[in-house]
Amino acid sequence: MKYILTLFLVLFVASFQAQNLEKISKEINEEGITLYRSEMASWYGTDIFRENYNKMENVSGYFSYIDESVPKCIFFSKDNKVLATIAFPTNYNPKNAKLDLKERDFTPVETEYFTIRQNALARIKKDTIFKVYKNTSFNIVPIIKNKLKKVYVLTGPSVDNVVVFGNDYLITFDNKNEVKHIEKLHNSMITQNVSDEKVGKTISGIHSHVIENWQTITPTDICTLMLYQKFTNWESYITISEKFASIWNPNNNLVIMKTENFKNMTENIRKGKEEKSKSKEVIK
Repeated sequence: MKYILTLFLVLFVASFQAQNLEKISKEINEEGITLYRSEMASWYGTDIFRENYNKMENVSGYFSYIDESVPKCIFFSKDNKVLATIAFPTNYNPKNAKLDLKERDFTPVETEYFTIRQNALARIKKDTIFKVYKNTSFNIVPIIKNKLKKVYVLTGPSVDNVVVFGNDYLITFDNKNEVKHIEKLHNSMITQNVSDEKVGKTISGIHSHVIENWQTITPTDICTLMLYQKFTNWESYITISEKFASIWNPNNNLVIMKTENFKNMTENIRKGKEEKSKSKEVIK
């Protein structure tokens, strides 16, 4: 009887842990997709705006947000007026984007996004936690969801053939739109070439996480992988830490497991390949 109770407890704990990791995986993936949708609007919105607006000296900045499921990118002036609004279909095809160059005031929702973006920018300029690397620039991504206000700061490369992970930050705000907390999501900046001189085009990648609060893959990792998938065509990507291993594939499936389980799985795969190889040698 004692054995049965112990076995039941072990199975219950294992099931609970699996469900918890599945929940965490879903939340991270959804946040990463939200970041991706905003960044895609910014990527294409910037190109469209520059092609159609010839008074760049009037521009102070831009940001993107999701307006009732419609991704929008807006550019604003130095006196805080909206100069352009670019609305995208869900596939982000620039040919189907709607450009409105009518100058107007911010909507109440846009005012919230604008305020936390500007407050984040002010903090970035004066807080030494933010590091700037050569051939990179910061992408400021404001997110307002479920009454939570936050700004992700991602590092983007200004050169080709490079994907940048890390050197990213999360800024959270209180209900007065003041900065409440700032944290690093990675301990450093990680770069990976899309194509390598020695091995040719890379097919996958891996990097490690050491920050205690971010042992799993981050929403910024998901966003970066989705943004660059059309350039990399990576078959998978892995992040690994002391506690967790996260495995992402281009179908946007994300699996998070304990690192010890991941190591056991890879070891079993390795042994299986060795045994298969030995069997072939015997047959020969």
